[in-house]
Amino acid sequence: MNFVEELRWRGMLHDITPETEEYLLKNKTTGYIGFDPTADSLHIGSLVPIILLMHFQKAGHNPIALVGGATGMVGDPSGKSDERNLLDEATLNKNIAGVKSQLARFLNFDSATKNAAQLVNNYDWMKEISLIEFVRDVGKHITVNYMMAKDSVKKRLDSEAKTGMSFTEFTYQLFQGYDFYHLYKEKNCMLQMGGSDQWGNITTGTELIRRKAQGKAYALTCKLITKADGSKFGKTAGGNIWLDANRTSPYKFYQYWLNSSDEDAEKYIKIFTFLDEKTIKTLTAEHKEAPHLRILQKKIGEEVTIMTHGKEAYDNAIKASAILFGKSTASDLKALDEQTFLDVFDGVPQAEIKRELIENGLDIIPAFAENGFLKSNGEVRRALKENSISVNKEKVKEDCVITTSDLIADKYVLLQRGKKSYFLLKVIS
Repeated sequence: MNFVEELRWRGMLHDITPETEEYLLKNKTTGYIGFDPTADSLHIGSLVPIILLMHFQKAGHNPIALVGGATGMVGDPSGKSDERNLLDEATLNKNIAGVKSQLARFLNFDSATKNAAQLVNNYDWMKEISLIEFVRDVGKHITVNYMMAKDSVKKRLDSEAKTGMSFTEFTYQLFQGYDFYHLYKEKNCMLQMGGSDQWGNITTGTELIRRKAQGKAYALTCKLITKADGSKFGKTAGGNIWLDANRTSPYKFYQYWLNSSDEDAEKYIKIFTFLDEKTIKTLTAEHKEAPHLRILQKKIGEEVTIMTHGKEAYDNAIKASAILFGKSTASDLKALDEQTFLDVFDGVPQAEIKRELIENGLDIIPAFAENGFLKSNGEVRRALKENSISVNKEKVKEDCVITTSDLIADKYVLLQRGKKSYFLLKVIS
């Protein structure tokens, strides 16, 4: 497989150093990407570099995922207008453990595999180097003029920048450059990859290898993902979309892809799935004939959710998605975990009621009229006569009494009038 050509037709390739494609076609190569442990989970913006490494491994090459235990202490200025708060060592170690466990879902680290992926932490080699040793043996090879020419530095130092750049952040590209040099020397790593905002840091590495080791190394970057409407990819009103199911439920994760615009979906299906070109063209043509069916969005959601969370989580996300619009039952609701249930009914108005009211049996009319859902007992009775009142998605009559057996996750009751008007009762002690 031509790794570079695969990235090219998928619209992922951005920058590439001369002769890189030819070198990769002729040689089984080791290449790496760095992941910054700024949180204990990666988010979907990290899926692009992960998928880069997956394509690299599928093409027969040896991928290395580097977790930046050392560089995470410094902070990458690329794409940042302000300096980040530096993390303490305990937080950093927790984040590194989280990132490592996630990467293992996507890459094959089985040592029995011919081109098994490797996981490294740059703190393991940086911790042994003294400041004097670093500035003498590394710093002398890269001029300040060279470092100042990088976009990540220039943007922070131009006249319109709100803040300048600390010496800490200024040294980041030297740290990342040294990582490449170290992997080149120790693991015969010939290629570094990353997002297009990393080009300056990556080429500092190739330059250090050239000057310090008289060697030749290669660089490749992928395009940063943008959304057609100009909003930031991977973010919603509720914040980041994370790869950790405890931070972003598989249901919410699936919904993010399902809600993609048609224009974005045509781009995403090439980038975030491993479907071949013929299959993607067929799906795209089918989607254009009936865009209301959201064929592309559903396929992307399926592929990426299974890849990230597994088939069972995807199946549950589909079931949860059907609850708002399908003919679901109380048992379907009770099968949901609490977080998914809350995600499905995110934004639905709610009121708190004492547990003893439910334990004693709560009549249907006060349940709807005395908690702010419907305005009066009379309105509830009229709705009941119209057969438009439901409890936990099931139609009820005026003699209905809500009890503890109706509780979802032992603390919620879903009230409904008509098809689209919902209200949550949350039981408190």
